[in-house]
Amino acid sequence: MLKYLIVFIYIWTDFKTLLYLFGNYEFQPKNNNKFVAKSLLIIGYVWPEPKSSAAGSRMLQIIKLFQTAKYNITFASPCAKSDNAFNLEEIGVKQVPIELNSSSFDVFVKKINPNIVLFDRFMMEEQFGWRVVEQCPQALRILDTEDLHGLRKGRQLALKANKAFGLNYLFNDTSKREIASIYRCDLNLIISEAEMDFLELKFKVPKTILCYLPFLLEKISTSEIEKLPGFESRQHFISIGNFLHEPNYNAVLYLKETIWPLIRTQLPKAELHVFGAYISQKVTQLHNEREGFLVKGFAKDVSEAMQESKVCVAPIRFGAGLKGKLVDAMQNGTPCVTTNIGAEGMYGKLEPNGFIEDDSQEFADKCVHLYRDKDLWMQKQKNGFDIINKRFQKNQFQKEFLNRIEEISKQLENHRTHNFTGQILQHQSMQSTKYMSKWIEEKNK
Repeated sequence: MLKYLIVFIYIWTDFKTLLYLFGNYEFQPKNNNKFVAKSLLIIGYVWPEPKSSAAGSRMLQIIKLFQTAKYNITFASPCAKSDNAFNLEEIGVKQVPIELNSSSFDVFVKKINPNIVLFDRFMMEEQFGWRVVEQCPQALRILDTEDLHGLRKGRQLALKANKAFGLNYLFNDTSKREIASIYRCDLNLIISEAEMDFLELKFKVPKTILCYLPFLLEKISTSEIEKLPGFESRQHFISIGNFLHEPNYNAVLYLKETIWPLIRTQLPKAELHVFGAYISQKVTQLHNEREGFLVKGFAKDVSEAMQESKVCVAPIRFGAGLKGKLVDAMQNGTPCVTTNIGAEGMYGKLEPNGFIEDDSQEFADKCVHLYRDKDLWMQKQKNGFDIINKRFQKNQFQKEFLNRIEEISKQLENHRTHNFTGQILQHQSMQSTKYMSKWIEEKNK
């Protein structure tokens, strides 16, 4: 009995050490010997819209990941909120509007003094990164690239010029800005294995500042699979994507002008249902009931729309990152036909949940084949479940990611010492965005 009492007294008197080991709190002796919860500030390019875009869904996944480690989270953005914005306060995240080119941010960030600042896309690091460095130099700076904007831009330029994509297109001005932002941060979240290769092999970015973190998904259970509509109860094709994202509009236009006529030649009664947030007039004018090309607009329930459809079509001709529409299709048991760019980083060494084709006629033929062949359709559906369950399980990545953050945080100064290029890019001679921001602020007074 005495032995247990001694153990209890030891744990009670050294409680701060116990909490520190658990990693959920930090002991700050200069603050009246109180324990302070770790804090995370996310600076968002936009307010998360998980029903509108894959980027919104991913941001919620990252937020929930940090919540498992008991971080107090503040989400701030200079963007105006839309009706589709997710109410983060419902999940315990504080929401704060901030201003561009304003020293009010300096006061704000210094007050909350976060342990970690996460920039949502490189544009936010350009705008606010230097302010974070000045006001909170010990904060760990993380960039969530979402996808490589420079890669997407280079592919778009090559497509527009009708040329083969190469280094001359990859090394564009957007890439130069983005890679500079990557170097200025302590850690960078990369959603695709293919983009990890681009950064390491083409841009020579050191692996020490890169972290592969794909979609963080729940496992699809057998009971959930059994509840999904079968082959016979589904009909028609589906295309889905946020129309503020240029690759999505380009894909729908390509469908309308090239691929859909080839499909309708073989399936004259089939319909293509086109869904997407932020639909514009140039999209709605593609609607044609006689051709079976039906522009439906915003999907209030993506899962319901996917489960009613037999085949998902995603002829993406330029872009980057992982495609949320393919994830939605796999989760809802809808086989998909896409391009090599659409499939990039998605399947690994596993068989796809459909077909990967770049040639328009082959693309159309594979769509028709999937639509007609039940056995093939069911096999491709199963492939999709395997991909979700084997490649994107959140439990595979959460612990390793949080451990990586802890390791870097404990030796942050040494970590930064080994990133001399990042130090160069923090030098005042390279801070054009900083001084432009200061000039704009003075001009606006």
